[in-house]
Amino acid sequence: MNCIIIDDEASAINILKRYIEDVPNLNLLSSFENSIEGLQYVNNNNVELIFLDINMPNLNGISFMSLLNNKSKVILTTAYSEYALEGYKYDVIDYLLKPFSFESFLKASMKAIGQSAEAQLAQAFAPVEDYIMVQTENKGKYKKINYSEINYAEAMLNYAAIVTLNGERVVLHISMKELIERLPPQLFIRIHKSYIVALKQIKYIEASEVILQNEVQKLPLGLTYKDSLFKILDARILK
Repeated sequence: MNCIIIDDEASAINILKRYIEDVPNLNLLSSFENSIEGLQYVNNNNVELIFLDINMPNLNGISFMSLLNNKSKVILTTAYSEYALEGYKYDVIDYLLKPFSFESFLKASMKAIGQSAEAQLAQAFAPVEDYIMVQTENKGKYKKINYSEINYAEAMLNYAAIVTLNGERVVLHISMKELIERLPPQLFIRIHKSYIVALKQIKYIEASEVILQNEVQKLPLGLTYKDSLFKILDARILK
C-alpha cells in the first residue's frame, strides 16, 4: 500500500519510518510535518493509507479527515486518547496511542492491508458498465459514450476532453481528477497530470511516452504516475 505520514513532530515521523520499512506491504511515498501540505499531496497522488497525527497546528487531524472525503484510509497516531471516539466517526482503520509498539503498529497496518486486498478482489469481480453519459455543451443534452470508443482523455484548463477512436473530442465541465474517479479503474488509468488513457489502447511504452494503438498518438508518461501504470501491467509483462 502506498502510504504517507503526517505528524508535526520529527521524532514521531522517524519512528513511523522505521516501522514502515519493516513491513514489506507498505510503501512510504512521503512524510509531512505540515498537515496542509500533506492534504495537497493526497489530492494530487494515489495515497492509499495515511498515518495521521491529531494535535497539529493550522489543520488538526480531525479537520483533515473532514476534508479527505474518504479518499484514503487513515490510521490515527496520537498522544491524546480523548479523540478516539471522534476519530472513529470517520471510519479510521485504527487508533494508535503514543508511544505505541511495533506490534501494535503491525496489527493496525495488517488490518489496513487486509481491507485493501478485499476491496481489490471485490472490484475485480464487480460488473462493469460499458458506457458513460456526459453532458454536452448544449444545455440539457446528454451523450452516451461507450468505454470501448474512448481512446484517451486530455486536460483543458479547468475542463477535460474525451477523445474517441474516431477523433471526436467531447468537452466535459469536470476536472481530470473527477473524471478518473468516474471511469472504471479496470479499463482506464491516469498516466500524466493532463492525460488519462484506455488501457487496451496502449501499444508501446517507451521511456517517458505511451504510444497508442494507431502508433501515431504519443502521450507523455508522468513520473508520478509511472509506478501505478507498471503495477497494473506487471502481471502481464514477460521478462
